[in-house]
Amino acid sequence: MSRIGKLPVGVPSGVTVTIDGNKVTAKGQKGQLSVNVHPEISVSYEQNILSVQRPSDTKEHKALHGLSRALLNNMINGVTKGYEKKLEISGVGFKAESKNGRLVLYVGFSHQIVLIPPPGITVSVTNPTNLVVTGIDKEAVGQVAAKIRSLKKPEPYKGKGIRYAGEHILRKAGKKAGKGAKK
Repeated sequence: MSRIGKLPVGVPSGVTVTIDGNKVTAKGQKGQLSVNVHPEISVSYEQNILSVQRPSDTKEHKALHGLSRALLNNMINGVTKGYEKKLEISGVGFKAESKNGRLVLYVGFSHQIVLIPPPGITVSVTNPTNLVVTGIDKEAVGQVAAKIRSLKKPEPYKGKGIRYAGEHILRKAGKKAGKGAKK
């Protein structure tokens, strides 16, 4: 059995789960999410526990087993706790601000970059160099954070750009390292 797929998904109190064919919907205090499970994978809900079963031990079914369980777990965690990604901006004059529900970035271009987050996702600016992307859908939160990071990726010489909080950027030495070496 799949190590991930065989684990049951505990459903906390206050969350209602409905299964309609291969569509599983969860409604909690943060909102409502639904996941379409592959038709060959079966999902059962008994006594506040979601369990996932596969029809055979083929490689494809093993992969779908773990994937389906992970998607259901992310859905349950999203409607109860939610997800967040933190981003840091580094560079002289680089900053972000929030105006009328839009994110405005000043990251070294001749113009400002304006981003409108999709519905269900909020981007808050804690201070001019820190951003927090929050929402109930883990995939959407990660996608928006990756899009913001891709606008100005951190460069390897000075480390200027937008990075995830705690991300380590490998630094290069630059021109000074090679000047005295070739004599």
